[in-house]
Amino acid sequence: MALRFTSEQRLDGDDGVLERRFTLGEIPGILWTPSPSPSPSPDSVPVSGSGSASVPLVLLGHPPLGLDRMYPRLVARARQAVADGFAAAAVELPGSGERPRWDAVERARADLRRAVEAGGPVGDEIVDALVLPLVDKAVPECRAALDALLELPGIGGPVGYAGGVISIGVRLAAVEPRLAAAVLFAGSFVPRAMFEEARSVTVPLHVLLQWDDEGNDRQAALDLFDAFGSEEKSLHAHMGGHTGVPQSAGEAASRFLTRHLK
Repeated sequence: MALRFTSEQRLDGDDGVLERRFTLGEIPGILWTPSPSPSPSPDSVPVSGSGSASVPLVLLGHPPLGLDRMYPRLVARARQAVADGFAAAAVELPGSGERPRWDAVERARADLRRAVEAGGPVGDEIVDALVLPLVDKAVPECRAALDALLELPGIGGPVGYAGGVISIGVRLAAVEPRLAAAVLFAGSFVPRAMFEEARSVTVPLHVLLQWDDEGNDRQAALDLFDAFGSEEKSLHAHMGGHTGVPQSAGEAASRFLTRHLK
């Protein structure tokens, strides 16, 4: 799939971030890189990162709510990544944003809402129908995005992954050899099949868990962490709900990625 830039802007502020929206085939995405110095020519438009030195790349995961809806959180994380000396990118997940909806996944979402509203347990069949098709389609698209982004001037390895639907992170960490480290957010339902895949994950892991996350099965998150095959893995649990992640958690994740990608 060919990558084509559709817009670019320098973000406001003093952090020197160039934001470019792109399409990879029919998949929208956003790339943030260190901004080059302004050209002396008013007709010249910058198209690459600063200088000839390559920077590592962090792929930013996110929930399937759409890039535009997630933009405020993504751009904050991207600014931090660029400040740490990385490029950052996010791609639209299948069935999200303006991408075509999946009838089967939409039905699974409706089944999930009904189960939650009824106060009963969420069955494995609902979790599998909701998550596994997303993982099966999103991970190859993430890998295709890496293929294209790593060909751009100013971007090189190693690659990190941070955030998102944790099952996507598990699969990506298990199959993508360019991935050097991952920060995973335990905040979504996990199919039982992913526990076996977790055993084959060997990259260093930094796992975040909100202890009182109303939408997350805490015990399942702990069991998944235990299943990871990585020799270096750390679990960072904080009191509070899904959106109550403290600033210190983000700072610790930033230090983790800096240690492993530089």
